[in-house]
Amino acid sequence: MPTATAVIRALGPIDLKSVARDSMLRWLVGTPIVLAFVFRWGVPALDGWLGERYAFDLIPYYPLLTSFLVLMIPTLVGSVVGFLLLDQRDDRTLTALQVTPLTAQGYFAYRIAVPMAVSVPVMMASIAVADLVEMGVVAAFAAAVQAAPTAPFYALFVAAFAANKVQGFALLKGAGVLTWPPVFAWFVASPWQVAIGLDPLYWPLKLFWMLEAGEPRAALYFLVGLGYQGMLIALLLRRYGSRLAV
Repeated sequence: MPTATAVIRALGPIDLKSVARDSMLRWLVGTPIVLAFVFRWGVPALDGWLGERYAFDLIPYYPLLTSFLVLMIPTLVGSVVGFLLLDQRDDRTLTALQVTPLTAQGYFAYRIAVPMAVSVPVMMASIAVADLVEMGVVAAFAAAVQAAPTAPFYALFVAAFAANKVQGFALLKGAGVLTWPPVFAWFVASPWQVAIGLDPLYWPLKLFWMLEAGEPRAALYFLVGLGYQGMLIALLLRRYGSRLAV
């Protein structure tokens, strides 16, 4: 069985070339840091304008606003990987790889692990660049790890149900509805938030808010969120595998 290094060497250059030749994917790759700088400069400016014009203090909502980065960054990473999967399916790259020592298990592990590994440092850097909340490195790392499965979730969602990039865009646009219930959870009393927990995006946001506020039981939410997201990824992986077999 090929080692992790061998799998990365086999698939990494293919992915890099695919991103380099596609202007849309290049734009998606650069978006997270751009968003972080927009938050860094735009949110304080908006707070000042609201304070002067309406006497409204936006600072208590900084954790809520920063949590949008927690959602958007792994979503963008997952979107890039999802479109790569569609391209490689159309180009029959996967068929060509079947004659190499790379196994299906190694390929799937790569597709899950790489977007998560990319999401964690990018998200931590984005939170630091935005600089809207005070959060230690350990807390930021835990929040990023909890949110990281969102990347393969979106990637496999696109690859499992879309036939091409046009359908992929439509699916991602439709999946945007998953964003709003977790955001509304900010305004809902804690016991009632459990109902929103069916939305996989709730868990990364809730954990981020808890870690930022120093609330207890964060470890419980961390483990439950990872378990729930892992189950959904397994289901999507099974669906994606069945489409490859067709």
